[in-house]
Amino acid sequence: MYAVGEYIVHPGQGVCLVDEITAGPVASYQLFPVGQRRPMRISFPIAGEDRLRPVLSRAEAAALIDSYPALEIDTFSAKSNSLEEEHFKTEIREGSCLDSVRIVKTFRARIAEVKANNKKPPVAYERILKQASERSLTELAVALETTKEDVKALFLNRIGEDLAEN
Repeated sequence: MYAVGEYIVHPGQGVCLVDEITAGPVASYQLFPVGQRRPMRISFPIAGEDRLRPVLSRAEAAALIDSYPALEIDTFSAKSNSLEEEHFKTEIREGSCLDSVRIVKTFRARIAEVKANNKKPPVAYERILKQASERSLTELAVALETTKEDVKALFLNRIGEDLAEN
């Protein structure tokens, strides 16, 4: 069971702060999503807490950033962009921060490859990249007790390229 004041990762909302635990007819966590434009307090039943996971520790976050250059890109492909998009969105929702970072690396590479061929990347690629980037940057920022911009700078220092657009 999580405690008030802890950060957890909700499958749909991303990183949330456990604001309160209510006993009521259905015991539930009152969660406050972090890093959203208009966050709304949500109720999540304690009985379903197996779908929640704790935020990375500071050491795990630092190790993940350090291992970024060595991360393998995901080679999953489907017959259509919509099937591919659904696969990666599910992985972002249900996977770990490592999965989200791997997806960011994968789609940065795919977009660069398409642009290198003087073509416009599919809109789905941009959507997946944005969603995975937001999810991973928010979790890493909370774990490292810093801002998303500082996390981007850490990645920049680690790999030596400009992440300003992502």
